[in-house]
Amino acid sequence: MKTLKNVFLIACAMFLLQSCVVSHRPNMDFFSNSDYDFKGARFESVNVPMFLAKPFIKKALKEKGEDEELLNLVNKVSKIKVLTVENGDPAMLKDYATYLNKNNYEDWASIKHDGDNVNIRVKQNGEMIKNMLITVNSDKELVFVDVRGSFTADDIAKMISSATDKK
Repeated sequence: MKTLKNVFLIACAMFLLQSCVVSHRPNMDFFSNSDYDFKGARFESVNVPMFLAKPFIKKALKEKGEDEELLNLVNKVSKIKVLTVENGDPAMLKDYATYLNKNNYEDWASIKHDGDNVNIRVKQNGEMIKNMLITVNSDKELVFVDVRGSFTADDIAKMISSATDKK
């Protein structure tokens, strides 16, 4: 009986952790399109299971001395996807921006820092922000972070002010 229980627990853990596996296939809609020619771009993608990530994120924020408001924002996140692209070209990034505009994403912020370009786009449902896409463009390497949850504009403003206050 004990062996059967252990086998069941291991099978459940493997099932739950399968989304943690790093893949060489894109995990975001635009990049999954097989009709687009990515011209030698290489992809690495990870779907981050929030039930595993939230405790680590909260612990790191507490160690850095962050306030409770920022810790509460972590609870509003329901899913995170990360995609890195090597050898991506500017045309691909432009086509990605066009795709987001067609799919009702609003450009909220564009930041240049140490030669990197950071772009934040959101998709709203009324007053609630359901999806936030963060793009980091650094020469030939691109990083895309897709954060899903239920945020308000005030939540994002608090997050940005918390990040800028620490400088």
